[in-house]
Amino acid sequence: MQDGDPGRGAVSRIAVVPGDGIGPEVIDPALALFDRLALDVELDVLDHVNAETYLRTGRALTEEDLDRLRGSAAILLGAVGDPRLHDTPYVRSVLTRLRAELDLYANCRPARLWHDRLSPLREEKRRGIDCVIVRENTEGLYSGIGGALGDGTAREVALDVDVSTYHGVSRVLDFAFSVARTSVCVVDKANAVRHGGSLWQRCWREAVARHPEVPARHLYVDAAAMKLVMDPTEFDVIVTNNAHGDILSDLTAGLAGGLGLAASANLNVATGHGLFEPVHGSAPDIAGTGTANPLAAILSAALLIEHLGHPGEAEAVRDAVARVIEHDQVTRDLGGVRSTQEVGAAVLAELR
Repeated sequence: MQDGDPGRGAVSRIAVVPGDGIGPEVIDPALALFDRLALDVELDVLDHVNAETYLRTGRALTEEDLDRLRGSAAILLGAVGDPRLHDTPYVRSVLTRLRAELDLYANCRPARLWHDRLSPLREEKRRGIDCVIVRENTEGLYSGIGGALGDGTAREVALDVDVSTYHGVSRVLDFAFSVARTSVCVVDKANAVRHGGSLWQRCWREAVARHPEVPARHLYVDAAAMKLVMDPTEFDVIVTNNAHGDILSDLTAGLAGGLGLAASANLNVATGHGLFEPVHGSAPDIAGTGTANPLAAILSAALLIEHLGHPGEAEAVRDAVARVIEHDQVTRDLGGVRSTQEVGAAVLAELR
């Protein structure tokens, strides 16, 4: 999926935010790819952007940090989250803020079955999922608009506003058509969510008219979830709103072997900005044990490499991952016994 601007190749600095928990552990093997592939990049590691900094200073990102991130060719992020900061705006102050500041409106989460044994589906002919969830990334229920009345009382009323704009919906639909190989399916709940659903449907009709060469269809989100489990091979690109995309991309990750293989790209095609991250969280329960799966971070780095205009090198990384999985050189979550570092080393050894 090459959606970056190759013209940005003159800017070779990649900003790296290892983050919290297993983030630094899984990012290290991903960073080793750049040397192995002899890519002409400079790694700018912001290892102070984490929960410890937030606990000490009350903020995780300074304006100087944001300038470094804005000025980079791309951003590679490990994970953010810490149980000590569960009831604070910490995660939103890093990840959500970066998505908003850089206007990273398209969240792409590819799901591909790397080996038949990883699928939970019993019917072999329906196991081969190979699709992309395109999730609108800056609006919807995660926009942060809302509030509460009578907070903490028996009469508390809580409101979270589901925001959809013509501009935001139209551009993410066009993006979905631009990355489609065979088809696009829009997913919504327009039969129950009247106003936002009506806007999505209007924008969808217009997008279909702009892209008549691409087969297109519509599904309600409950039907889409059912069809994904029954036969995920039906789908190429699914485009949907922020909340639906968050949920459906975890479902597709499960159908493809789990979150340990789930990579993602947060993109703005117009500016060329991109933030790449594994979908999994910081997993504090296994941090420091050497058992975290680095393949999602490695596959996220492959998306970044492709974004920077190196599709051949990105495909070489994916081929190496496929061979590592085929040879069962994997961590416990995929049924193996290898450590994080051992899996990273195995990918490097398989790079051709």
